[in-house]
Amino acid sequence: MTDRPATVAVQSLHKSYGDFKAVEDLSFSVFPGEIFGLLGPNGAGKTTTLEMIEGLRRPDGGQILVAGIDAQNQPRAVREIIGVQLQQTSLYNNIRVEEALRLFGGYYRTQKPVEELLDLVSLQDKRHSFHKNLSGGQQQRLALALALVNDPLIIFLDEPTTGLDPQARRNLWDIILKMRSADKSIILTTHYMEEAERLCDRIAIMDHGRVIAQGSPKELIGQLKVDSCIEFLSEGNADPEQLQKLPGVSRVTVIHQRVEIFSEAPQTTLTALLALSNTAGFAIGDLHIRRATLEDLFIELTGRSLRE
Repeated sequence: MTDRPATVAVQSLHKSYGDFKAVEDLSFSVFPGEIFGLLGPNGAGKTTTLEMIEGLRRPDGGQILVAGIDAQNQPRAVREIIGVQLQQTSLYNNIRVEEALRLFGGYYRTQKPVEELLDLVSLQDKRHSFHKNLSGGQQQRLALALALVNDPLIIFLDEPTTGLDPQARRNLWDIILKMRSADKSIILTTHYMEEAERLCDRIAIMDHGRVIAQGSPKELIGQLKVDSCIEFLSEGNADPEQLQKLPGVSRVTVIHQRVEIFSEAPQTTLTALLALSNTAGFAIGDLHIRRATLEDLFIELTGRSLRE
């Protein structure tokens, strides 16, 4: 990835609550200049992992180094060089945008200029607006600016676009990409696979407290060993066992009338599918072919939707 030392190095991390193992033998590294995605279904251990890195929760075993600092023994030093955006940031309703930035900045020895923050998140014209009067997207952009007030070396973004409309979500993506620099690292959790695929240089997929896959989005999608997915609505009885026997098919998913056929040879599969529909007595509607996605890999690995 890089010859430079990792900004975050997690080695053999463990955390249990009674008999429940929230994190078990977890290891990964995050390097300067990259956006690293930490993904997994609910209960996979993502939040516990982040809280341990941020110094908010003590692990039962293992080591966490943040810019070379032992996060277990020097949590205050770690908090000086990290920035955290939570899913929801609680602020006084009647605090103004600029006031909030100056207030949060006052908690740190190093402060990023307010004008730079307002410019980065496009809130210059809202600097005197009350928090309660901001739209959802504007509140999320303010939360992002608050995470940057100390000019952090490592930035944690916990599902930063949850609840936003598509336009606001893409606007925030642009801001996150602008934050990328050679010296900073961004650790991102999200429930949107398109978001992870668009933003992240590398991704670790967690389940049951462990990393079960790690690499770039392209590398991970390549693990499916299929190039395309044929999707259609079945009008009639499309037998999954018959579909599985079509040439080139690796996997078939049928949910109500929606059928997904993963194939290494989509043209050959499609020709056979059309022939089968004539003989088996089902009609094909809303047919299209798409490439395999990160979400396909996730479901293949965990067997669960990200939104469960």
